[in-house]
Amino acid sequence: MNTPMIYRRLGRSGLKVSALSFGAWVTFGNQIGDPVAKELMHTAYDAGVNFFDNAEGYAAGKAELVMGDILKKSGWTRSSYVVSSKVFFGVSKRPNETGLSRKHVIEACHAARTRLQVDYLDLYFCHRPDPETPIEETCRAMHDLVSQGHVLYWGTSEWTAAQLTEAYSVCERLGLHGPSMEQPQYNLFNRANLEVNLAPHCSARGLGTTIWSPLASGLLTGKYNDGVPADSRLNTPGLEWLRDRLTGPDVGPQIAAVKALAVIARELGTTLPCLGIAWCLKNPHVSTVILGASRASQLRENLGALDVVPLLTPAVMARIDAISKPVAN
Repeated sequence: MNTPMIYRRLGRSGLKVSALSFGAWVTFGNQIGDPVAKELMHTAYDAGVNFFDNAEGYAAGKAELVMGDILKKSGWTRSSYVVSSKVFFGVSKRPNETGLSRKHVIEACHAARTRLQVDYLDLYFCHRPDPETPIEETCRAMHDLVSQGHVLYWGTSEWTAAQLTEAYSVCERLGLHGPSMEQPQYNLFNRANLEVNLAPHCSARGLGTTIWSPLASGLLTGKYNDGVPADSRLNTPGLEWLRDRLTGPDVGPQIAAVKALAVIARELGTTLPCLGIAWCLKNPHVSTVILGASRASQLRENLGALDVVPLLTPAVMARIDAISKPVAN
């Protein structure tokens, strides 16, 4: 990575997040040990990453415990990094320990702060919409956490445009702190939600986005072109659903697209992962792209996507669109 880290405002807020951030989903507390997690976080931080993404549901809270221990021992000033948690899936499945009720939203916030060993959460997401809880109840709970200083900004993840519209309406009517950010999946094969559904909220309301799965859960690395390698994370217990999705009968056209995109990457002198991440960064509605990695070398490679962004001219973007749009959702 030769290009210095770029920082972008989180939507219309004054908070600046690194264009590339680092997330703990799948790996922390599950696939990799604590020493590797420490190396990954320090590699990211040293490269200018200032946003670290987490959630109560990642490894049933253990991902936050691992990250919290690293943050506590890092020596980094609290003002130098942004850390998140998400509420919905819970650490256990007992009544009132999942969902977006006022009780769970508030208790999960305090539990996440304890696991992460921080006095406040910079970002706190509703990890999924909760059909069993009125949106007004959730909005009031989030507003109170912000007002009390336990959370600085709250947002949503994988909410529909209609659900966001309702949340904004409730917050405006009641004078509550509204959502500042949404965390959608976004990559070359998952485009419509951000580009069509969420874009009006980004433009009109200043909604920021912290996108996840920029490489389509690894499909855009090319490593699944010929099946699942023996050392793949898809062989991890509990990820059978992801393995089925990435190896199902409908994935053939996307594999063909991956091979065609690899040609463009080679022509640009870069890797397929860097091409996919850089393409995400070209969208003006993307505040930050969350990277995941299980090895420091892999993370360093993906951080090199910043070098690729200037290479994605309108002509190159048009070629990429011609390949990806026909097989994208």
